Amino acid sequence: MMIRPDTLAAIKAGDVDLAFRRWDRPRVLVGTRLRTRVGVLEVTSVDQVAPSRITAAEARRAGSPSLAHLRGMLEMKADRPAWRVGLRYAGADPREELRAAVPDAEEVAAIRRRLDRLDAASSVGPWTRTTLAIIDRSPTVRAPELGRDTPSFKRDVRKLKELGLTESLDICYRLSPRGAAVVDAESGSPRAERQSAPDGTPLPRIGAPASRALRAQGIWTLEQVRALREDELAALHGVGPVAVRFLRDALAERGWGFAPG
Repeated sequence: MMIRPDTLAAIKAGDVDLAFRRWDRPRVLVGTRLRTRVGVLEVTSVDQVAPSRITAAEARRAGSPSLAHLRGMLEMKADRPAWRVGLRYAGADPREELRAAVPDAEEVAAIRRRLDRLDAASSVGPWTRTTLAIIDRSPTVRAPELGRDTPSFKRDVRKLKELGLTESLDICYRLSPRGAAVVDAESGSPRAERQSAPDGTPLPRIGAPASRALRAQGIWTLEQVRALREDELAALHGVGPVAVRFLRDALAERGWGFAPG
């Protein structure tokens, strides 16, 4: 279920709790938990609805600018039933904590066995260590630049991400602390030339254009962002209102804010 970044932020803030979709049949069930860039969302209801019965209040709860706008969007696939989906923010993605947990020797052995099983089940042969090595050598680089087609690379990395070994960036991926520990355990020593994450609180996922704009300014952490005024941030080419909102919310969660004007 695709949800726009600005709508995700509004759901997390409690301003939006409905979505409307045209589907042949429901693609989510009550209790489905969706992992998104803002954390986990839970589906609280799924009901078929006639667009003519949708109210202005429901349109506002879906984050639509008006009831007419919402009904107009639903008219684009009028041959399919309309569904009203209830949503709520259910907390942080548990994989965030897993990625930061450096495993002990017993856990490393268990992870390596899991990687062996993934390799054994693959129709193209062993791939897990190769993919971890690619990400280790070339963090933040896109799949085509690594000689990989994007769909298959994403499928591979998604499986590693479930084990807490990688983390998604707006531009590609990097090893998590957990993943680096596993790679180092297999090689017998830390990779000396590994690009380490900057000290500080990582930025939330704010979109590739905004991420590139901040990197161009040498900004990689929330500590650096809080030294900027909001208008300075918004003036950077590529940093739009949604990115500013994500950064503002991330700062507020830590009791921080932008530099005073």
